Amino acid sequence: MFSGIVETIGRIEDITLDGTNKTFVVSSSISTELYIDQSIAHDGVCLTVVKLENGTHAVTAVEETLLKSNLGDWEVGSFINLERCITLDTRLDGHMVQGHVDATMRCLSIDNRDGSWLIQFSYDQQFDSLLVDKGSICINGTSLTLIDPEAGVLSVTIIPYTFEHTTFKHLKEQDLVNVEFDIIGKYVNRYMSKIQAKNNQ
Repeated sequence: MFSGIVETIGRIEDITLDGTNKTFVVSSSISTELYIDQSIAHDGVCLTVVKLENGTHAVTAVEETLLKSNLGDWEVGSFINLERCITLDTRLDGHMVQGHVDATMRCLSIDNRDGSWLIQFSYDQQFDSLLVDKGSICINGTSLTLIDPEAGVLSVTIIPYTFEHTTFKHLKEQDLVNVEFDIIGKYVNRYMSKIQAKNNQ
């Protein structure tokens, strides 16, 4: 479990193919502190550390993860957000994040508001029921508050601290980002769907 509070930015140093899987070698300020089999959120995707070497760590993504996230777009030199899992005595400064990406969204626009950045994304409207104005959303592993979700478009505001300490400073229009919707909203949505189905019987 994660909180969506990014710890540091990592850099992709190497990518290797193994069948339909990809292994990524990542350098970061926390790589030397990690251990084998540890769960780390990489741009919001929970991946297991499989190797440690020369100040880097390696993780492997399977085909389903590559298809459902933006990991297939990563290249050597790409920057990614990293977060270690929370502990039971950790303050939950963001929101409850599983590291299970639901889909990708495309960046439509980045508007510099002279002190903040308003960023718009397009999303698949099948997820409309999981989005509420001022609700929580996790984008590339970052806990954010969403604004005005409507007709397949939503916005978030990025403050200077978040901009400087995450990969949002590298984001460009048309980039794909990973999105995980609020787990509480998912459970409520599933429960209400079951109630509706039962009432329609």
